[in-house]
Amino acid sequence: MNPESRKFHHPMMRIRRFEEKCAELYGEMKIRGFLHLYVGQEAIATGVMSVLTPEDGIITAYRDHGHALARGIPMREIMAEMFGKSEGCSGGRGGSMHLFHRASRFYGGSAIVGGGIPIAVGLALSDLLCKRKRVTACFFGEGAAAEGVFHESMNLAALWKVPVLFLCENNRYAMGTAIERELSRVDLTEKARTYGIPALRVDGMDVRAVAAETSRAVEQVRAGEGPFFLEFATYRFRAHSMYDPELYRNKEEVSEWKKRDPLLLEEQRLRDEFGFTDHDRMELEREVDREILESVRFAEAGTLEPVSALLSNVYKRGGAGWRTEG
Repeated sequence: MNPESRKFHHPMMRIRRFEEKCAELYGEMKIRGFLHLYVGQEAIATGVMSVLTPEDGIITAYRDHGHALARGIPMREIMAEMFGKSEGCSGGRGGSMHLFHRASRFYGGSAIVGGGIPIAVGLALSDLLCKRKRVTACFFGEGAAAEGVFHESMNLAALWKVPVLFLCENNRYAMGTAIERELSRVDLTEKARTYGIPALRVDGMDVRAVAAETSRAVEQVRAGEGPFFLEFATYRFRAHSMYDPELYRNKEEVSEWKKRDPLLLEEQRLRDEFGFTDHDRMELEREVDREILESVRFAEAGTLEPVSALLSNVYKRGGAGWRTEG
């Protein structure tokens, strides 16, 4: 198999298969709580992470499994987190929406819409003041553009020229409201330009376009020219969450978008350019399936946090003021 065949297709396939397995495990009640799947949006996390360095910081929202996998957090640790086990990347305390991995500078998902945006600006400000050549990549959905914190953060980022890359994954429906019914101006790049931030709209279903435009934006941010805003036009093939009855869109629309499935688009390119075959695809699928099976076994064999540790890393009032346990 040509090594180029693995560059984008394998990472996207890992995300897709992982998410499908999570949906299955959720149905078996092995994964609980909220679960927001990244199916259909794989090209964005894959393309963006391919051009970032290990020193760059990552902030994302609650639909964060794909970003974590693309960043290189071990699948077994992510799956253990889904199961609420201590071996998970957040110690079993975060679950699906709060993945965190310090070694990867992955500062997590946030369950609050737009909640990660000011954190990203703060991380980038720290790098600027310490003269570190880092970029903070901040992922969020288009629903966050309606939040006040989005505008406050954009304004300060532009004012201070912090090295932050704003990455808006516009899947058109936020939690369940069509963008045309939510925003008076649906071109989100206009909002960024209002603050003097250069902005570009990118085909979020095309992993190569994502990588190419992100690479150019990262180069500009790293050069000290301040923030950059990328709006990725994408679509989630599944409901907002496992609790979502999905009454706000019809099956025909979803079917039309599935014709631009990022995995299928990339596979066709590989067939045209590198002679990628059905055998090659099956080989990649077997490799991914083995990794997923191992991750589930690891998670199932994991340990639940003991009751005695429940106050660990929790602040409580003590005799000498506020202190942390553990």
